[in-house]
Amino acid sequence: MSNHKQLHKLSTAGVLISLGIIYGDIGTSPLYVFQAIIGPRVITSDLILGGLSCIFWTLTLQTTIKYVIITLRADNRGEGGIFSLFSLVRRKAPWLVIPAMIGGCALLADGIITPPITVSAAIEGLEIIYPGLHTIPIVIIILTMLFIIQQFGSSLVGKAFGPIMFIWFTMIAVLGLNFVVQYPEILKAINPYYAFKILIISPNALMILGAVFLCTTGAEALYSDLGHCGRSNIRISWIYVKTCLLLNYMGQGVWLHQHQGSLLNDAKPFYGMMPDWFLFIGIGIATAAAIIASQALIAGSFTLISEAVRLNLWPKVKINYPSDQKGQLYVPSMNWLLWLGCLIVVFIFQESAKMEAAYGLSITITMLMTTILVSFYLKRKKFPTYMIVLFLTVYGIIELTFLTGNLTKIHHGGWFTLMLGSILFAVMWAWSSARKIKNRYLRFVEIEDYYPIIKDLSEDESVPKYASQLVYLTSSNFKSEIESKILYSIIQKQPKRADVYWLVHVDVMDEPYTKEYEVEFLIPEKLIRIDFKLGFRIEQQINVLFRMVVADLVKHNEIDITSRYPSLNKHKMVGDFRFVVLEKVLSRANTLTLIDRFTMAFYFILKKLSLSEERGFGLDISFVTIERVPLLVSIPENDGLKRVKHHHKPHH
Repeated sequence: MSNHKQLHKLSTAGVLISLGIIYGDIGTSPLYVFQAIIGPRVITSDLILGGLSCIFWTLTLQTTIKYVIITLRADNRGEGGIFSLFSLVRRKAPWLVIPAMIGGCALLADGIITPPITVSAAIEGLEIIYPGLHTIPIVIIILTMLFIIQQFGSSLVGKAFGPIMFIWFTMIAVLGLNFVVQYPEILKAINPYYAFKILIISPNALMILGAVFLCTTGAEALYSDLGHCGRSNIRISWIYVKTCLLLNYMGQGVWLHQHQGSLLNDAKPFYGMMPDWFLFIGIGIATAAAIIASQALIAGSFTLISEAVRLNLWPKVKINYPSDQKGQLYVPSMNWLLWLGCLIVVFIFQESAKMEAAYGLSITITMLMTTILVSFYLKRKKFPTYMIVLFLTVYGIIELTFLTGNLTKIHHGGWFTLMLGSILFAVMWAWSSARKIKNRYLRFVEIEDYYPIIKDLSEDESVPKYASQLVYLTSSNFKSEIESKILYSIIQKQPKRADVYWLVHVDVMDEPYTKEYEVEFLIPEKLIRIDFKLGFRIEQQINVLFRMVVADLVKHNEIDITSRYPSLNKHKMVGDFRFVVLEKVLSRANTLTLIDRFTMAFYFILKKLSLSEERGFGLDISFVTIERVPLLVSIPENDGLKRVKHHHKPHH
């Protein structure tokens, strides 16, 4: 824990780490933002000043005020991101799961477009040196390498991230300053008058807004990575980052100012500012920065999925922990899905200028959802109502305006992210709804009524012994209840005699790193219940945790797990443990509505693709029995079934 705390203290190393992990996405946007603002339009003074003014105010209002100042307060024991935020407010209003899901899906969809657009924009600089060069193969090789490296953990490259990003930010600042000095008047663009002017007079105001928005797309990633760097490090490093970004944008403005009246065609203002001798070095640094930006997003997607799994919003998937670093995870299934997504993006859109269209639409949606969740968080924290209303109004208006601007992109490529986001949302929705449907049919019974039966069964020697220690996972939140299907499994299905029956329950807590358990002896030495309280960031390895608890109980003489078989008991051998996992099967349930049946069908497909329950809970496969139980065990009412007595004619 101490190591984790140190990371969060303000330090030069912490600031450097933040530069490397957090600002990649927002830091590489100068590669394509201005090019997107100008687009096919003639370069005019109004367009330059208006664009710069919009960029300045967007970075100030969106990134600085909303994220760096307000949203970073909403940390869940040091963790950030939309799902952490959701676990802070979910008790208040359960329906908030919907904005959380929409936001999470939109973020993931966007994570598929960020690597291709940043890497393409960086590599396309080479076309200046080698006109007609095919950049697509290079982009694909870089992206593929990036996804292959993931499984080794990013501690390999992590150390170099900070310094490289520091070089990148310093480089873009120097390049920009070099031009700003030639025409300092450009700084008047800070006046919001120019932003209003361009948005009112330009017929393409919405298109321009959609392009301007790209300068703040990394703000959401900044919040998700709160756990890796700590608030103060993020806030201090943002001062440097924002200064460098603004200098570069102003410099691009001056460069464009020198080219007024012409069209951009394929020229890139970012590379246009570089002297010829520096191009190679510049493209190299830009590519390194683009790779780091992509890395940060991929890591963010892994964190997001692992939290969704714990919060029961995503099918259980394999999660590896490649290095000792806290918060370092690798989700193989997600990795290859993202890789595939990135390749599809490169093939569909080919060049960064066309990807801009698909980019940004989904992030506006995420930002709107964060706004909703943050306002509930502020309410929970007892902020005065007028402040919450102000926050909601200001950011509601800004983000809805950006959303409208981005909607103009739908037919240019925005459809792609919307489609991706919808597929992801369908998975989350089906997974969490199916759980609700299953819970509707979960019948709980008072466990006390069955104490005598369980006690008698355990001592009935005519029933062959099934296991010395029999463990069931239960989803009942109360110690007094138990699912009827567990009793059905112990008593009726095939009576299972055991020396001790264990019930294990896992509760996912709203804090990220809780690890606690409680033990309740329901029938002394016969029926024991263990409740685990695990944070949403903790790996659920029930097997290991359960053994630790048992070892602890044995150590304190609270339980004896020596085998009861005389031959083994004599030699003090430990009895055998068996886990029983009950798998619910949908019996011909015509009682479900069409939508529910459809949801359950989709759920069972997802279940086949995901990790099985026992793997998901980290149980040792060799000790697990899987029993299929029908979802509906209740006996149907007699519905018009009549017995007909047959009248035999008496024989004579």
